[in-house]
Amino acid sequence: MTTANKKPLIDRRKAAAAILAKRGDALVVTGLGAPTWDAAAVGDSALNFYTWGGMGCAAMVGLGMALAQPKRRVIVITGDGEMLMALGALATIAAQQPRNLSIVVMDNEHYGETGMQVTHTALGVDMAGMAKAAGFRATATVHTMAELKSWVPKIYSAGPVFVDLKVSTDRAPLVLPPRDGTLLKLRFRQALLGEA
Repeated sequence: MTTANKKPLIDRRKAAAAILAKRGDALVVTGLGAPTWDAAAVGDSALNFYTWGGMGCAAMVGLGMALAQPKRRVIVITGDGEMLMALGALATIAAQQPRNLSIVVMDNEHYGETGMQVTHTALGVDMAGMAKAAGFRATATVHTMAELKSWVPKIYSAGPVFVDLKVSTDRAPLVLPPRDGTLLKLRFRQALLGEA
């Protein structure tokens, strides 16, 4: 359970910026709501695949990309509510052992898209522990920016990697990337594979 001295204090935008600062040609899949806005705030990219309202699918979309593009780093940035909805994805990812996949959970311990109800992570559920038990190569629960800075290189190392970032519930300004699914699919495909 989160304790007073372990209160989530990481600024989610600073965390996203630290993770994506040297992403190079890494593919980024974002989960529902705030993780999408966080990645867009760092900088919209044709190599960002925003799932928008597809709650529960970000980790599995990331797995599919990692398997289809084994020479490219794939980073999934999602929220605790979405990851809790898709815990079975941890077992599937661990069974496949994609060395190029990292899952980063922006965990504010609340369902930010439905009214800030407390999630199970605030009540003691340890998602990093679950990922470790499933068979992820590296896992961590990170409470400070200093800890995150030491984990950023691991996010880009041999996976699968799972990092649960305890982020603040402070609201950040909306930075909305394109919402048109067809446009996003086509620009991502073109950026990844070139002209058809």
